Amino acid sequence: MLLTFDIGNTHTVVGCFSGRTLINHWRITSERVRTEDELGVLLEYFFSMERLTFKEVRGICISSVVPDLTEIYQYLSRRYFKKEPLVVDATLDLGMEIKYKNPASVGADRLCNAVAGVTKYGAPLLIIDFGTATTIDCIDANGDYLGGVIAPGIITSIESLHLKAAKLPRVGFSFPKNFIGRTTEESIQSGIFWGTVFLIEGLVDKIKKELGAKAKVVATGGLANKIIEHTRCIHTIDPYLSLEGMATIYERNRGKKNS
Repeated sequence: MLLTFDIGNTHTVVGCFSGRTLINHWRITSERVRTEDELGVLLEYFFSMERLTFKEVRGICISSVVPDLTEIYQYLSRRYFKKEPLVVDATLDLGMEIKYKNPASVGADRLCNAVAGVTKYGAPLLIIDFGTATTIDCIDANGDYLGGVIAPGIITSIESLHLKAAKLPRVGFSFPKNFIGRTTEESIQSGIFWGTVFLIEGLVDKIKKELGAKAKVVATGGLANKIIEHTRCIHTIDPYLSLEGMATIYERNRGKKNS
């Protein structure tokens, strides 16, 4: 089994692969204060529920945008699985050229999405990830990573507006029926949720013109299902794209670096 840790700012998604097939996955909070021992106990519980054992893990891959947690998961891998994990970054063999001006600054999650996206859907391709940030990653017709767009995520926008404006409430995750809000809550929801839809539609249109090619648009991330109901610019949703990218990257680099 390959064990993958996709460490995001809000959640960490744990995946177990048999070959290239995702057989189990769990989502936990990305708590900065957890130790490797606490994580070990939590994983042991998850494994026992599925009648799995730590001894079945043949390799570990980590994708992280939280440096403090990267180290904790490395300790976890060595202590409980006796494995040196492969940590995803732009120096690995990704099967594509990274044309970002500074490849080292591309988030590991974006690299994993890009690798899995090209493998599954071909190129050119746009990948929209609805997470703590809303990102759009662009792969050109040659299958190379160009870069993309980073915008505040939906939940991030809700929390920031509530924290920065004393009289504005924290609203629930819901699209209002009308564009014109008749209450403060509806007005905020209209601005954030419909604003996200039109942001995505406008950017996708402009990016496609800049690429000069008809690109497929794939969405991923925990909030993708809510958005796709309200737009036609997204062709498909692939919720575990990042995990699948990690499995592909691990297989390409097994034995080459720190795995």
